[in-house]
Amino acid sequence: MKETSFIDQNKKKWLKFQQLASSESSEPETLSDLYTDITDDLSYAQTFYNKRTVRVYLNQLAQSIHNLVHQERSESLRKLITAWRISIPLEVYRARKTMIFALILAIFWMALGSISTINNPDFARVVLGDDYVTYTNQMIQKGTPLGIYGQETQTAMFLRIAIHNTEIAFYSFVLGILFGIGTHIMLMKNAVMVGAFQTFFYVKGYLMVSVLTIWIHGAFEISAIVIACGAGMTLGNGILFPGSYTRLQSLQFAAKRGIKIMLSLIPFFLMAGWLEGFVTRNYSSLSDWSKWLLIAFSFSLIIFYYVIYPIIVARRNPHLVHESDPPVRNFKNVFNLHKVRSFAELFTDSFSFYRVHIWKVIKANMIVSFPIIAAIMVLQNSAYSSDLVNKFPYEWQYLTELVMGTHLRYDTDYFAILGWSIVFTQLITTTLFGFTRQKDYTLKEMIIFNYRKFPAVYLGSLLILLITFFVPYGFLFILLFAVPLFILTSASTALGERGFGNNFGEGFKFGSRSYGTLLMVIMLMTFIIALFAQLIAGVYSYEDDFFLREPIYPDLLDMLAQFVSYISRSYTDHFMVPANIVREVVYVIFIFLTLPLFIIMLGFQYFTVREQETSFGLRKEFEKFGKRKKHQETKIDFD
Repeated sequence: MKETSFIDQNKKKWLKFQQLASSESSEPETLSDLYTDITDDLSYAQTFYNKRTVRVYLNQLAQSIHNLVHQERSESLRKLITAWRISIPLEVYRARKTMIFALILAIFWMALGSISTINNPDFARVVLGDDYVTYTNQMIQKGTPLGIYGQETQTAMFLRIAIHNTEIAFYSFVLGILFGIGTHIMLMKNAVMVGAFQTFFYVKGYLMVSVLTIWIHGAFEISAIVIACGAGMTLGNGILFPGSYTRLQSLQFAAKRGIKIMLSLIPFFLMAGWLEGFVTRNYSSLSDWSKWLLIAFSFSLIIFYYVIYPIIVARRNPHLVHESDPPVRNFKNVFNLHKVRSFAELFTDSFSFYRVHIWKVIKANMIVSFPIIAAIMVLQNSAYSSDLVNKFPYEWQYLTELVMGTHLRYDTDYFAILGWSIVFTQLITTTLFGFTRQKDYTLKEMIIFNYRKFPAVYLGSLLILLITFFVPYGFLFILLFAVPLFILTSASTALGERGFGNNFGEGFKFGSRSYGTLLMVIMLMTFIIALFAQLIAGVYSYEDDFFLREPIYPDLLDMLAQFVSYISRSYTDHFMVPANIVREVVYVIFIFLTLPLFIIMLGFQYFTVREQETSFGLRKEFEKFGKRKKHQETKIDFD
């Protein structure tokens, strides 16, 4: 049969199927019958018109509607169980050498911390801090050597410890990207502290009391940190020893393996935090045999899952142990905007799109946005000059509010808010421009698009901007559940092809239709960004008035700011001012590197919902039938 005859014969049936699929009142039996016919047509097209557009059209139509006929059972739980049963133990087995090396190093540094404390009792003050040692000595005199564990409420202590341990593990893993050196430093620091801590109580005559108290939670906590360091070394080895792969490819494989190991540690960190918050604090009322039992059980669980069980899984699945890495997926340069993307595809395509377009976005904003930001920072830092000489418990919160003007203490704050609203709008338009011209566009075209779409996008994003600037942090979580309803208005006003009113209304409509997906995107992206932000704005990086006047656990930006303040002491008495300005600059750069990824995801979600609601892309493909193309037949072909 000729292709044109095939199309004419089935055109009405395909259009009827599209109409039924988009109707909420469609009868499942009718839809199922039509779906069966279309899959038959697709098989026929794959056989006789494999390189024709009709085959592509039918394939997309069948894929986009498949879930309406055959609801796929969720396999999330099954995949999760399989990961814990097979995948993670295999990764631990593959990384066994680095795990053993990390354990040996940890024992070495613990022994060194212990020996140093025995030879010099003041060494504990160097490692643990003067305030901590002084307070513990006071507790020892009162007969409660480990009374420190009773200073907080149980829930608060559980949350603080769980976050703290997770952050240490995250640093230990991520710093492995510095050729493994960062992980070694983290392991050394923590292991020396453990050795000094334990030996400090030995010197005071409370060795067994400390052992039976500290290791109730320490069995999980210390073991998990050592395993995290092993994962970090695996990450570093991916750069140092790429083998037959490029270093980037090797790093991707190593990161994937390390992340699996890291995810497996989350339950153990939670258990360690729970034990420390609810059990360790009651050490004095527990019998020795119960403490020994808890410690033995904790170590047994760790040894079984990370030592014995991986060996069992490897022996049962020898064909998987040496499984070669899959080829690295190349990043796409051109994306099908009319495709209905799954949640996973939304993320993978967004990261690929980000990689292709981010530098063009940065270049455009260097011209139109960075001068505005520089002026805002000069204006705000002049107005708040008396504040910049100080340190703040949460520098990221205070300084970002200072730069953006949300303190609302001076008139300059309102100018700052206006300037940032312009900057954010320009960032949205320059980022979304990549969807209109995916390749072969100039910086000039991007800037022209920005100023042409700017008024509409500004109005479309106004509600989000008002929330950003005027809603306190404590209420953002409540508003999080309302944001998906109107968050697509910025994308619709930039990418829509009709007037402002229609595009704006379309944004609200699409937001409500994809509420669940958008809520998941917002929450997951917020979590990912917050996780990576820990390197420069750590949750646990704040001044604790009880023990230290320095951050309890400094992040990388703390270290940089401290270095800048030390250098500045030679030139000015207000040495904290340069350090705080450096923090502001880093926060602004971080915003400009992460916000476009979020905007790109919204752009893809806009096109996904538009395709689901209007079948825009499928109709475009259908309109091409019968027209002369490279791989299409026309009447000329049959004359």
